Amino acid sequence: MTVSAPTLAARLRAGETIVTMWSSLAVPLLAEMGGRAGYESITLDMQHGFHDLASVREGIAAARLGGAHAVVRPPVDDFANVSRALDLGAEAVIMPMINSPEDAMALVVAAKYPPQGARSWGPHRAAMLLGRTPAEYLAEANSETLVLAMIETPAALAALDDILAVDGLDGVFVGPGDLSLTLSEGREVAPSSAPVQAHAADIATRTLAAGKVAGIYCNSAADATSAIGMGYRFVAHGSDLAMFAAEASRKRAELG
Repeated sequence: MTVSAPTLAARLRAGETIVTMWSSLAVPLLAEMGGRAGYESITLDMQHGFHDLASVREGIAAARLGGAHAVVRPPVDDFANVSRALDLGAEAVIMPMINSPEDAMALVVAAKYPPQGARSWGPHRAAMLLGRTPAEYLAEANSETLVLAMIETPAALAALDDILAVDGLDGVFVGPGDLSLTLSEGREVAPSSAPVQAHAADIATRTLAAGKVAGIYCNSAADATSAIGMGYRFVAHGSDLAMFAAEASRKRAELG
């Protein structure tokens, strides 16, 4: 057996704050660079980013090489790629647009082995990246592969307690941009607005009371600091696309 480092699940349950870089660009080297830059986690975005299964496969390995945990966000309702992402070595999956306990249960079924779910067997790459034998991986998989339901609609807010009660769901992840869009019925995208931040605080309180992981996407350092104060311990801050664009503009401006 190879001794492996603490998992993302173990670190979050121990109360650590984990900051994840948001990877939109399907360039595995950037995932490695994010880890080497100090990000504890890299989230590979298949929903709105440019990632496909091939770049996720390489991005997970690159994140691990850089010393970071790998997380994947599949597209909406893409439950087929939940187990594939986990088989490739993702330690967590963030599923967008979970609006009911039934949606949350479908996520659990895709991500967890029996008796909690119906994930089929094939985690050989995941076991390799974690430094475990397949048998060792199976023994810990249901407790150490995290499934997080995105909360980003009025329907999800109304059903939050029922979603949190789903056995096998490890926590939630707030999408403040879509939450502002849906709460305003399409009038604005204002993730840092007072109403959205108030909902975020309430979600954190209820999630922590349920004994589950609270995660959130943050659009600024101020929002990230505020979220950590609310009790969020899995915090997304910094998109590779935005960081590259900002740095490219800055470097060009240096020469006038």
